[in-house]
Amino acid sequence: MTIKHQDSQPDSNLSIPAENDRADRSFDAIADHFEKKVYGGLKGEIRLAVLRRDIFEYSSQMSEALGRPLRILDVGAGLAQIAIELAAQSHSVVINDISANMLEKAKASAEKIDKNLDITWYICPYQALEEKLAETEKFDLIMSHALLEWLAEPAAVMDFFDQYLTDDGALSLCFYNPASFDYRNLIMGNFNLLDNTDYKADNKKSLTPNHPVAKEEVESWLKAHDYQTVRSSGLRVFHDYAPLKRGGHNDPDAVIRMELRYSQLEPYKWLGRYLHILAKR
Repeated sequence: MTIKHQDSQPDSNLSIPAENDRADRSFDAIADHFEKKVYGGLKGEIRLAVLRRDIFEYSSQMSEALGRPLRILDVGAGLAQIAIELAAQSHSVVINDISANMLEKAKASAEKIDKNLDITWYICPYQALEEKLAETEKFDLIMSHALLEWLAEPAAVMDFFDQYLTDDGALSLCFYNPASFDYRNLIMGNFNLLDNTDYKADNKKSLTPNHPVAKEEVESWLKAHDYQTVRSSGLRVFHDYAPLKRGGHNDPDAVIRMELRYSQLEPYKWLGRYLHILAKR
């Protein structure tokens, strides 16, 4: 496998301060924990299965319509599984994350693929990409998965998308669903937690964001920036809510099959622990 280009020196492993004292989150210090917790079991397999279906179907149609491979940007890519698989499908991919450790893991995964991959790596906050990308560079597909909830100013990233997406390009947003937090704790009987308006997860190791954005807010951003939703799905619409594993819950393939079935059906998809919205200009 060859890599077209890589920028291996991070601009900063530090978070960027914001006016409200929040900062963009980097998982550099807990990369191993992130990999095991998010993708070490069935939860991660479900997440990837839904994203693969949604993105690969649409990217294939877009590539066929354009008559060429796509130019793809993955912002805050983390382990970048979907982006690497898209590169293996002969698309040209730029992969970005603030964490050097996360992208080292992603590069190790890419190196296992016995193909020449057109991948460019940028270790930096997404705000620094403007200094690295060509002024006229545009992408057919921009992916931002599990990034919004970890940004100090999540709405600001929409201007970045506007700048680098082609006029007929697509935006893939996957983000934590705050309604799922309430619903799961209702099921678990954690009423004291829900009554505690000051509750904050310990984000030193916790992967539960303290500042998630609701789907209504994301939809308002998309509308304000003239995007049209073409597909929406829920990720893990029932798996996380089943404290007793019985029947089909003991068959991982059956769980993934049912998650895929209900991930696009209302009202079930809006119960997903994460939501995926695919929108076009």
